[in-house]
Order: sequence, then C-alpha cells, then structure tokens
Amino acid sequence: MKAIKLLPLALLFLVASCSSVRVTSDYDTATDFSNYKTFAFYKKGIDKVEISDLDKRRILKAVETELLAKGFTKSENPDLLVNIFTKSRQKVDVYNNSSIYFGWHPWYYGPNYGMHISKYTEGTLFVDLIDAEKKELVWQGIGSGGLTTSGNVAKKEERIKSFVAEIMAKYPPGAEK
Repeated sequence: MKAIKLLPLALLFLVASCSSVRVTSDYDTATDFSNYKTFAFYKKGIDKVEISDLDKRRILKAVETELLAKGFTKSENPDLLVNIFTKSRQKVDVYNNSSIYFGWHPWYYGPNYGMHISKYTEGTLFVDLIDAEKKELVWQGIGSGGLTTSGNVAKKEERIKSFVAEIMAKYPPGAEK
C-alpha cells in the first residue's frame, strides 16, 4: 500500500526531471552585440538539420518570436544569420529508493527492489548567431532536456517554445543578470 501512495510522487519526480532545460551559452567577448539590429535565417545550415520539417518550422518560429521581442527586425540584408543544430540521445535514469521501505513486504522484494527505471529521449538544441559580414560565429546558445514524445502536438509545441525561450534568455550576453 505504501508503494501505491508513493507512486504519484515518483512519477512527479520523473516528469520534473525530464521537463527542465539545462541552458548554457558561449560568445565572442570582443563582439559589441549592440550593433546587431537585423537577422535572417541561414538556409544552407538549417536545411542540413536532421529533424522533421514540422519541428524545424516550430523551432524557427520560436527563435523568430524571441528575436522580434528583443527588438530585432527580419531583413534581406541582415546583421546576424541564425542557424540551428539538433542532437538527440536515449537516456536511462535509475532511482534507488529502497531505504524508504521499512519492514518486510513480499511485493517490495525482487530483482528490482526499490528501483525505478525511466527511459526518455534527451534533445539538445544549438542556436548559432553568425555575424553576416564577417561570416563568424559570435554567439551560441545550447539547451538540453527531455523531449515530449507523447504525440500531443500542443505539448510538443509548448516544449519547443520553452526550450527556445530559455536559450534566448541568455542573449545578449549579460542580459540574464
């Protein structure tokens, strides 16, 4: 009975561990980011990304929304080129909470006594901002976290928006302080 009561807590922990986005960024310290006002997407690079066209459009729309909110303008002659890259891998998390069970209960013991195993796909999204004139990478944001694979399109779109928003919160450098 105790195991049944703890199941919702364990599921909440698993969902929470998959829902957070770990974000980092890197940038050229010699760059004056206040000079950048316009952007365009780097089609050659984006065409090479190995994800569905639907997800690609979702990511690009989210990036565009974030840049427009930061005061950028989309342009045919941009200051910055935006490129994306994605990676994914299968992750397995094993949680051992056998220490919370006291006493002997026949249904608690066995080959996986006290263990909870969760499998999920972790995705990493790279957002690159390239100086259009110099053709050099000036800023890169990286976000990693669990991906929604439930088939729920609304959840998937919300997850992508969340990924991108957290990544773009690091631009321009120093903005997150």
